[in-house]
Amino acid sequence: MNIKLGSHAVGDDAPVFVIAEMSANHNHDMDRAVKILEAAVEAGADAVKLQTYTPDTITIDSDNQYFRIKGTLWEGQSLHSLYKEAYMPWEWQPRLKKVADELGVMLFSSPFDHSAVDFLEEMDVAAYKLASFEVVDLPLIRKIASTGKPMIMSTGMADLDEIQEAVDTFHDAGGKGLVLLKCTSAYPALAEDANLRTIPDLAQRFGVPAGLSDHTLGSAVAVTSVALGACVVEKHFTLSREAGGPDASFSMEPDEFKAMVRDIRIAEKSLGKVTYEITEKQKASRNFRRSLFFVEDVQKGEIITGAHVRSIRPSNGLHTRHLEEIIGKKASRDIERGTPCSWELIE
Repeated sequence: MNIKLGSHAVGDDAPVFVIAEMSANHNHDMDRAVKILEAAVEAGADAVKLQTYTPDTITIDSDNQYFRIKGTLWEGQSLHSLYKEAYMPWEWQPRLKKVADELGVMLFSSPFDHSAVDFLEEMDVAAYKLASFEVVDLPLIRKIASTGKPMIMSTGMADLDEIQEAVDTFHDAGGKGLVLLKCTSAYPALAEDANLRTIPDLAQRFGVPAGLSDHTLGSAVAVTSVALGACVVEKHFTLSREAGGPDASFSMEPDEFKAMVRDIRIAEKSLGKVTYEITEKQKASRNFRRSLFFVEDVQKGEIITGAHVRSIRPSNGLHTRHLEEIIGKKASRDIERGTPCSWELIE
């Protein structure tokens, strides 16, 4: 199962595709957004992801109970005020795309309505990301599918039936190239809620590459996901958590992200293939395996006992499977302590 995201192959036997999510960490400062982009490239990101919405394209300005946030990091805020704080001005995004192109990194975005898709098409993004909260927005999925571009879909807010409906909607609308991400939509998320074993199940159940959108603190969960077959890893990225912002507290700083990418690359190399062959370096160490040695002097004609022969390192003597055959036999010559056992020494 492989697809193309821009110039990157994603799926079986391809390098893990690592995404730095800028989200709201620009703090309404274009220069900061550019620095985040540059730092993400320096830290090893394969792509940087934006979000394309305005407060009025994602919700309405209302203070009634339905629009008040409860039970999250943003407790008490209205949806409209949160998104006003978090959104990225659209006029920045083509400028950031140009910077990304110059840096040789893929830049794409999560659209949150049809107008955002049209805007991103004008930017000629290579792919789209569907946020987990939008998995139930079937018209938006159809709109994305109509572009012919691949889509990465987070599944954190969806049950299995909703994921199936979203996947079917994408394919039925002519969508080509889909990646599903396991996501725990809590900010920050707990490691014990990650349930990473869902990743290979997503891949098998839906026949698409699968990965992780990770909101846990640190890199352990992200690196572990690679061992379970994650083809994509996405983490929120900021220059400094101390700078604040809606997403800062669960975002990675550049040095942390760089270390995560390094560990992901080590993890994917370590997976290798199914093999029982002995490597050349292992062969050099085989001399330290056990074999049969005479550990006491033995006179010619003397009966060999367990006191005379033992299984010890190194491997120059007979295989240990022959110990019982040798015990009780006679020595064919005088044997000095420390001599490897061989059939020539046995009558």
